Amino acid sequence: MQKALAILSGCIILAIGINFFLVPHELLDGGVIGIALILHYLWGMKIGWVMLLCSIPIFLYAWYRYRPYFYNSIVGMILSSLMIDVIKHYEKDSCVSCHLPPLFSSIIGGILVGTGIGIMLRYETSTGGTDLLALFLSDLFALNVGIVIFFIDAIIVFLGGVLISQETFLLSVITILSVAISTTLLTWRIQT
Repeated sequence: MQKALAILSGCIILAIGINFFLVPHELLDGGVIGIALILHYLWGMKIGWVMLLCSIPIFLYAWYRYRPYFYNSIVGMILSSLMIDVIKHYEKDSCVSCHLPPLFSSIIGGILVGTGIGIMLRYETSTGGTDLLALFLSDLFALNVGIVIFFIDAIIVFLGGVLISQETFLLSVITILSVAISTTLLTWRIQT
């Protein structure tokens, strides 16, 4: 029951960070979420749906090589994708970040996304996608998962900065730093 509540709360916190703080200012996170945000900003595609589709190859790999991670993360991936698309409908009504400068929105959004991811990782689950890939790499190289996520995120954010805008790139760097710090702090005990 505790794990189910952690997954649900992590997904909701993640979805709030994305929809209320990142999307209004066209900010990016990294990984599969970042890819989904880029496609959302460029072509209006649903963020959660794109996350789900992009995660399929990583989940296929997990099925063959890391079956426990597959079972632990499939629910997190499906639920986070669903929560992001459901909570998206409340973004315009809420306008939480409308009055915040983009810099503050990038920091708060990053902290919320990192907290959601960190909560799920503490219970050996994730949103799938590159979080799951980062978990594999952190096990393989004995690195903190938050640091691995940061490097993967940096690549995606750089790509998004090229495709969207230089301002998006600079603010999104702050976002992924906030995500990495939050995730690292919440998962530190796992690695030590």
